Amino acid sequence: MFPTGRTLRVATIAACALVLAAGCSDDGDDTPSEGLVSATTMRGAFLQASEIGQSWAAPQESAAPQQMVSFCGGTSTPPEVPPGAEVVTSSLADEGEKGAQTLHQNALVYGDAASAESGLALLRAVAVQCPGSVKVEQTVTADRNEPSYTETVEVREVDESGWKGFVIVRHKLYEAEHPGTADTAVAVLNSRNVVLVDTYAVYRLDNASAAPSFDADWQRLVGTVVQRVG
Repeated sequence: MFPTGRTLRVATIAACALVLAAGCSDDGDDTPSEGLVSATTMRGAFLQASEIGQSWAAPQESAAPQQMVSFCGGTSTPPEVPPGAEVVTSSLADEGEKGAQTLHQNALVYGDAASAESGLALLRAVAVQCPGSVKVEQTVTADRNEPSYTETVEVREVDESGWKGFVIVRHKLYEAEHPGTADTAVAVLNSRNVVLVDTYAVYRLDNASAAPSFDADWQRLVGTVVQRVG
């Protein structure tokens, strides 16, 4: 079981933030078939910035709503959105001088449960192929200067309030000359006709230790959303 709550206390953090994708899909028909979850219901279940903390807000920049986040970390390409889904997204960020937190909530709403199960299976096939560890050399471009780092990846099974799937937990550790960490949890859960892809990340600058409350925080964030839907 995940702990849940409307007011969430999250670790203070840092400045090498990657702002995750945001966007909105068309409302479409808000009247779902019996037993199915509508896009409007999922949009209403998403956490709002005011529920998490005063320093949280929508990011200043956003990517295309159809874009997924990377599962495997490193320089891996994000998976494609499985076909047939209406995509509902919401992105939030808490950026400071010593770090940052981001939350990307992404719901893939299908016309029936079987299609959603197939979507989950396609995303799981991507996750199970992620390498357990990857080393990335320093990246220097016109708009980016990132030190070299090692990133580990772990895939765990999740079963919460009837929502079943998996979570990808990534931990990025930068080289000793440029201490910093990034912890990311990508929870991919299915219930009825919906696949929820919920990504929480914490970035810490000048600190080689992982965020102490990271596991509790991502579980609380995801657990709040799934319990709202039921």
